[in-house]
Formats: sequence, C-alpha cells, structure tokens
Amino acid sequence: MKFRETSCTISALVRTGQLSVAEGTETELYERICDTELPLKDFMDLSAYMKYVGVTDEFRKVIKTFRVPEKETPAGFRKELIYGEDGCVRVNLVRDIAFEKNGKRRPTNMLFSANTANPFEVETMKYFIANLTTNPAIIYEQFLNNPKANKNNQFKDRYEVLEELGRLVGAGVDISVEFDDPFAPEEKLKEEVARFEEILTSYRLVVKVPHTGPLNPGNVEDFLKGKYPAVEEGTSKDFFYGHNLAYRLQEKGYKVNFTLMGEPHQTALALLAKPYFINAFVEKRHDQTSGLASHIDNLDKTGDAVYRKMLHDYMMKSDMLSSDDTDLAGAEEKARRLVRYRNYYSKEGYDGLDSVRHSLRVLKQANLPDTRLIVCNTKSDQMYYDIDKLSVEPEFADMKQRIVLTCEPGYFGRFTSSPTIYTYQRSFLNSVSGRG
Repeated sequence: MKFRETSCTISALVRTGQLSVAEGTETELYERICDTELPLKDFMDLSAYMKYVGVTDEFRKVIKTFRVPEKETPAGFRKELIYGEDGCVRVNLVRDIAFEKNGKRRPTNMLFSANTANPFEVETMKYFIANLTTNPAIIYEQFLNNPKANKNNQFKDRYEVLEELGRLVGAGVDISVEFDDPFAPEEKLKEEVARFEEILTSYRLVVKVPHTGPLNPGNVEDFLKGKYPAVEEGTSKDFFYGHNLAYRLQEKGYKVNFTLMGEPHQTALALLAKPYFINAFVEKRHDQTSGLASHIDNLDKTGDAVYRKMLHDYMMKSDMLSSDDTDLAGAEEKARRLVRYRNYYSKEGYDGLDSVRHSLRVLKQANLPDTRLIVCNTKSDQMYYDIDKLSVEPEFADMKQRIVLTCEPGYFGRFTSSPTIYTYQRSFLNSVSGRG
C-alpha cells in the first residue's frame, strides 16, 4: 500500500510555536501562505535550525502584479519553499501553468491551449486552458480583419486584442504573441516585445519566434512572389536566424515559444536555444505524408511514369521542392526518404504522431525541466483521438504536464459531446414533459 507523505501546514506550526512569522512579513501575505503544506519529515530534519516563516520578494511582486482576492495566490504559479541560512523558511511563487490558484495542480496532466485571438471564443473556454497561442494570421486574418469575428470593428489593433485576452484569462494562462515581421530591425522588435510585456506582464508573455529556414530580409520579397530555393538550401546564417533571435530573447529573460517545427529532427537544435515551448505540427504533415505514399504506391504498382509527374507536382504544391525544380527522379527519391523517415507504415508513425513521440523522447533527455511540447495543427477527429491515447502511453508517463494540446475552441468543443447525449437526453426530456 502506498501512503501519502505526512505533511503539516504553516499555520499549525505557527500555532504550536514551532515557527514564528518573520519580522516584516505583512499579515495579508502571511494569510496567503498559512495553509501551505510542508513535508513533515523535511521540517523535522530542519526544526533545530528553521525558526521563522515568511515570503520572498518574488512572492510580493507576484501578488502586487495580480491583485487576487485576500488569502489567495494566483493561478499559474506553484509554491516553492526556500530554506534560508538565516533560519527562515520562505514561500516563493514560481511561474507554472500546470497549477491553479493557491498552488494546486490542474486536474489533468495534459494541458489545453486555445489557438485563437478571438475574445468571444476565448470566453467559452477560459476556465479550461493553460495557454493561449496566436500568430499574425490568427490575429489579423481570422479576427481583426474578419467582420464576422470582430463584430462592429470593436477591436482596432492587436494591442487592444491582447489587453482583452489578458483580462479574460487572468493570471493563470500564458499568451504567446508573434512579431509582425521576424526580419524587422532589432530596434523594432525590441519595441514590439516591450509593448507585449507592458500589456501581459513578464509572467504571462511568451514571445513566439518562428524557424526561418533559408529566408532572410533580402529574399522574402521574392519568396512572396513565388521564387524560392528548396527549404533545406540556404546559408547557416539564415537557418540559425530564428535560433539566435530565440536565444537572445531568452538571455534577456523572455519566455520563448519556438514555433514552425514540422519535423522531429528540428527538436534537438531548437532546444539549444532554451525555449519555454517547442512545437510539433502534426495534421498537415500527416496529410502530406499520406499523399506522398499514395503516389509512390501507385507508381510502384503500375510503373506508369505519370505517377512520378503527379508526385512531383504534389511536392511542388506542398513546398517540398524549390520553385524552379524540374527533377522528377530527384523528387521521387526525396519523397521515398521522407515517407521512410516519418515511419508511415509502422506503429511509430501510422497516426502521424512520430514527431510527437520523438520530440517527447528528446525533451525527456534534455536538461530543460520546464520546457513543454505544444502539439498543434490538428483538424480531424481521428487526430484528437490518437493524441488523447498517446498522452497516456506508459512510455510518456513521466512527461506529465509537459504536453500542451492547442487548437480552436470549436475543435475542442466537439470532443465534449457524444451520441449518448442524444439517447439519454431524449428520454430525460420526454419524461419531464409528461410528468403531469
């Protein structure tokens, strides 16, 4: 039988005289920590030394930033105990979206994230998410410039949107915000991130930095006109542009969401930038793999060269080749290599989640205990079913609360329902209508 470790509350230790409230600890702050539990064994081991209890300066700063009700600590923070050389045990607050208010863990280990900038959508799910992720397309195309979403042009710019989102979700939800142009001059980026931080606070702000591949300020215009090299052809300076931007932001104390990760081979190098979030884009990648495999299978079965041309055209549309690529044989070789790499015909990748599995394994081995994996780009019912099952696979049991699933609230809403609801509600409501 497994027994729960014995603990005692700070207030019990103060009432019995085993601890005294440290001088300078305000009464209203003490009331926010008095129900905090200390492992009894730890306290007994240190009881001859620890005489006082108080809070850290960081604790004070968090409470001042988020004015939560009396006797509470805000959601999005875990309590940690710091044993000082001065004989005082202090309660600290550490940012951690796996926690609700008063330092209690969220009910489930897998965390959910809303992939939207629409405050009207966020309202429906705000109590159930730990993260909110946006990007320029989500903010501008899907909301600000969409009359159906931004009703009566209520919000004028992204800063107004961020203010409302922050108000809605409160302290416990991180909000990822991406630069309008990651290639903008450094001073422009500094101004943007400073404004983000002013609105969201350093606790909630996560700066979203994209992988940039071979793109740079000099070739972006050509890229948008449809002229570009193969995605793996470029200079090291360009390939590591996003990494260096993420690294510099992290060094300045910002949390970074390092995004646009379509392949698991990006994970290890991304982690070197010490990001707060990494990503696995899954469904579009899986659809593309299925398309590649279908054309290859038809080519192998028939030997008809038309399928080689169809394969090449499909890869062009999927951005897998350069804009001027005409090498059918080279495209076929690349396609076969991709299908093998993605484990399409094995249990590892038949569901399109090989990138998630591999990234979790790399993350498990990394020295970044607070970094989480965001699983994104999900659209179908089957993908949700498979992610839900993966999250409880025994191999990933020790990765609890390090998986974040993000999508639009409407997508998640589908999985709150089932046909059983109709079956039983029909019976219940008919019974009520005939109650006499």
